[in-house]
Amino acid sequence: MDHPIAVIDFGSQYTQLIVRRIRELGYFSRLYQASELRETGTPAAVILSGGPRSTLEEDAPDIDFEYLVEMGVPVLGVCYGMQLLNTKFGGSVAPGNTREYGPATLMPEDDVDGIFKDLKGHSQIWMSHSDTVKELPEGCEVMGRNLDGVPVALRWNERFFGIQFHPEVSHTDEGTEILRNFLNRATDLPAFQISSFKDELVDRVRADVAGRKVVCGVSGGVDSSVLAALLHEAQVDTRNIFVDTGLLRKNESEEVASLFGEVGIAIERIDASELFLNALAGVTDPEEKRRIIGRLFVQVFFDAVGDDVELLAQGTLYPDVIESATSGSIASTIKTHHNRVDKIMELKEAGRVIEPLDELFKDEVRELGRVLGLPERVVGRHPFPGPGLAVRCPGEVTQEKLKIIREADDIFIGLLREKHFYDSVWQAYAAVIPTKTVGVKGDERSYEYALSLRAVTSEDAMTAEWVHLPYELLGEISNRILNEVPGVNRVLYDISTKPPASIEWE
Repeated sequence: MDHPIAVIDFGSQYTQLIVRRIRELGYFSRLYQASELRETGTPAAVILSGGPRSTLEEDAPDIDFEYLVEMGVPVLGVCYGMQLLNTKFGGSVAPGNTREYGPATLMPEDDVDGIFKDLKGHSQIWMSHSDTVKELPEGCEVMGRNLDGVPVALRWNERFFGIQFHPEVSHTDEGTEILRNFLNRATDLPAFQISSFKDELVDRVRADVAGRKVVCGVSGGVDSSVLAALLHEAQVDTRNIFVDTGLLRKNESEEVASLFGEVGIAIERIDASELFLNALAGVTDPEEKRRIIGRLFVQVFFDAVGDDVELLAQGTLYPDVIESATSGSIASTIKTHHNRVDKIMELKEAGRVIEPLDELFKDEVRELGRVLGLPERVVGRHPFPGPGLAVRCPGEVTQEKLKIIREADDIFIGLLREKHFYDSVWQAYAAVIPTKTVGVKGDERSYEYALSLRAVTSEDAMTAEWVHLPYELLGEISNRILNEVPGVNRVLYDISTKPPASIEWE
């Protein structure tokens, strides 16, 4: 898509949310590293993200300011981006007396228009910084302050703006309005709607495939199902492979086969469960488990399709691309993704991998699935990790633990659906805690596993809040698990947020 809104990544944990918010406003945005600024061409607008570094550091991340000025488009600096712009215009930055992290109050200056147009006035904003502006360059205008009178919003001229807070997070009350006001200063904004973007994706897939045969791994999850449906829509000659790793949920293999049969997409099922479980025997380190599963998955997959693969299709999403960034990026590899192993990297280097969904977020992929005609039980399904139930089984993966997880999870998810909570939860699951506890069952002492239930709300899994499920529902879930699932005598509810915890246990 021509002339996207360019978001320059300086390493903030919220950077992806800026891209999301812009797309929610109906415009197309992409994330770039600062070194890629000239590769953006002439974007409709530029936003410089926040970041963990200080502009006072000797090797602080920088920007090609001369080219930024030459572009002639509106520029917004957020937190680190604001401090960087202030120094570029001739001002200075100094360490703050205290690090500001959390809520604050925005007080716009009187008669200030621009990006604060039509705001209700004093409202909550979200801070995350340790430095603050010290000296303002000549001509710089203060657009807003906090309750202590410290400038938190600047305008250097008619095109360059800076804010010391994060408009992209939900904790900033009028953040979306501020972003909308900023973008309204741009021209030729690139419209973004999934319904029309679908046609562009179909045309792009056909062009990329160019008549070659494609192999695609499917799991029944949202991403791979939408990918298979997109390839089907593009009338691509595709071989869809479903590998049963033995780490799937209850009855999942049969449900996947039924689903794809319903929408007219042929799949091939391979039962490799014994192979995976044998390979995981005795392994407790979570990253090692992920590596084993990833390598074995690729081995089984390519044993089935052979080495002569013309094209491999992957359901990689935009957050995966950023999380699996190379070491040359400010971002770092957060987890070992199972689609980033040697064999697939060889195909990528040879130009034989296509990732049609790699510019989309999860909610956008869901909407694409709806446009492609997939049933709601697929596109509305909770995310499921690539390594499967292994990440919900801390310590060694055993058949006993997997059976407990499957049965408990089936009860948990079933009751969430029955009580109409499933669709309001981002992700929910049961996990075995790798320790046994003393209990009483049938007037006898028991020594069995403890089980953790987890339900969170999130936006693309970057941050997460636990769901306040009703006590009555939690009680019903717990009672059924304790009565119906052998091997469990204690049920806990995980109320950890991300950060500091992750959504999955491993």
